[in-house]
Amino acid sequence: MSRAVTSDMEGAEAAVKLAESVVTAGVATLAAGGGIDTNQVVAYDVAHAAAAVATARAAVEYGLRGELEGRIACVFVADVVAELAAKLVGREGLWGVEAGVLAPAGTFTSVHRDPAVLAELCGEQGPRHLGDDFELVAETFHRFAEERVRPHAEHVHRTNGDIPEEIITGLAELGGFGLSVPEEYGGFAGGGESDYMGMVVATEELSWGSLGIGGSLITRPEILTRALVHGGTDEQKRRWLPMLASAEALAAVAVTEPDYGSDVAGIVTTATPTDGGWLVNGVKTWCTFAARADVLMLLARTDPDRAKSHRGLSMFIVEKPRGDGKGFVLTEGSGRLEGRPIDTLGYRGMHSYELAFENWFVPDANLVGGVDGLGKGFYLQMQGFENGRLQTAARALGVMQAAYEAAYDYALNRKVFGAPILDYQLTRAKLTRMAVIIQATRQFSYQVARLMAAGQGALEASMVKAYVCRAAEWVTREAMQIHGGMGYAEEFPVSRYFVDARVLSIFEGADETLALKVVARRLIEDAG
Repeated sequence: MSRAVTSDMEGAEAAVKLAESVVTAGVATLAAGGGIDTNQVVAYDVAHAAAAVATARAAVEYGLRGELEGRIACVFVADVVAELAAKLVGREGLWGVEAGVLAPAGTFTSVHRDPAVLAELCGEQGPRHLGDDFELVAETFHRFAEERVRPHAEHVHRTNGDIPEEIITGLAELGGFGLSVPEEYGGFAGGGESDYMGMVVATEELSWGSLGIGGSLITRPEILTRALVHGGTDEQKRRWLPMLASAEALAAVAVTEPDYGSDVAGIVTTATPTDGGWLVNGVKTWCTFAARADVLMLLARTDPDRAKSHRGLSMFIVEKPRGDGKGFVLTEGSGRLEGRPIDTLGYRGMHSYELAFENWFVPDANLVGGVDGLGKGFYLQMQGFENGRLQTAARALGVMQAAYEAAYDYALNRKVFGAPILDYQLTRAKLTRMAVIIQATRQFSYQVARLMAAGQGALEASMVKAYVCRAAEWVTREAMQIHGGMGYAEEFPVSRYFVDARVLSIFEGADETLALKVVARRLIEDAG
C-alpha cells in the first residue's frame, strides 16, 4: 500500500499531544506574563491554536474508526501542526517554548502534507458516523432544504427579499422550531444527547440549503427557549414554549446596542416600572428577524443604580405586531417602536434592524422569571448563547458543505487547457483540504453536542465556533476561486456562500472577543 493511502494514527496521536503541550506552555506563559490584556496578540493566537488542536483531537478519535477516516484525520492533524508552527515563528519566547519544539512531528507532517497525498485523497469526504436515528434527521432536513429552501435561496439573496412564509410553515410542520423545547410543552427535546445532536444535524442541513432562509431560521427560538426553560416561571413556560415550538410565535433577540456589542454589561436601554408592567426606552441594533418576529427577547437595565454591571439587567418577552421587512413603525397606546433595516452584503432574508423603543409597554407577566428574575437577565441570556455558538458552528458546516459540493462539481465539468480542472494537482489538493476541514470540524461539533448534553462543553462550544467560522471563510473563498471568473459572477451560488460565511465570525460572539475574553481567559482560569 502506498504512502498516500496509509494512515498513521500513532503519528497523529503523538503530533496532537505535542501540539497540546505547546498550547499548555502558551497558556502558562500568558498567565505568568500579565495575562490577556497586556498580551492580546499572543493570547489571540493561543486561543485559536487551542481551538485547532481541540478539533485535531476530535479528528484523531474519528480517525480510529477506519482507514479512510484515518487518512482524513492525518491530513487535518498535519495541517494543524503546520499552522501552529507558523504562529510560533519569531515568538517562541512569548509562548514559553524553544525554537523547533514541533520538530518531532516533522516527519509525520511532511508525509501527510505531501501534495501527492492530498491529490490522491481528492473526492473522499468520509462517513459521518451519525447512527440510524440521526441519519434520518439529516435525510429529512436535507430533503426539505433541497426541495423547499434552495429554490428560493438565490432570489431572496439577490433581491434582499423576505423569507417565504411557505418555508416557515413547512419548517414548523417538520417540528424544526421545537427541537429545543421540552416534550411536555409541545416540543421534541427529551433532555438527552439527542436534543443537541438533533439541532446540530438539522441546522447543518438547512444551512446547506441557505444560511439566511434555512439554517438561521431554525435558530430563532433557541436563546429565548433556553432562557425560559432555565429561568421562566411555570406560567411563562406553559404559555410561551408551545407557541415557540409551533412557530405561532416567532422570536428575535434584542440585546446588542449601538455602543455595546460583546460588552453586554454596559447596555443602557432601560425598563422602568409603571402601572401593571414596564416601559422600555432605548435603542437596540443588529436585531435579526425583528420585523417578522412576534416577540422580542429583550435585555434591559432595570436597576439604574447598577450601571455598567450585568447584575442590573433583566430579560423581557416583548410582544409586537409583525412589521414590514423594509422598515416599520409600530404604535400601541403611548408607546412607539421603530425598526430601521440594516443592509448587509450577505446573510439576507433574515434582515437585521436597529430598533428604537419609546415608552413601549411590557406587562409584568413578561418579565422572565417574574420578580425572581430581576437582575438575572444576563445569566438567562448566557444559557442560550453558549448553545448558540454550537449552532453557529453547525451553520458554518452547512455553508462549507454547500461550497465544497459546488466547487467539486464545477471542477469536474470545467475544462482549462484541454482538461477538467479537477485533473490538476492544485485543484485536487484544495478540494481535499476543504473536505478534511469540514469532516474534522463536523466531528468536533458532534463531540461538543455530547458534552453540552451532559451539562459540560461551554469552553468547547466557544472553541468550535472560533475555529469553524474562520475555516468557513477559507473554504468558501477557495470554492469561489475554483470557479474562476464565474465565482465572481452572480450566476453561481458560490458567491453567496462566500459573503454569507463572512458573518459567521462576527455574530454570536465576535471572533476577537470570543478568543480573548472567553477562550483564552477560560484556558488561563482552568490552568490555575
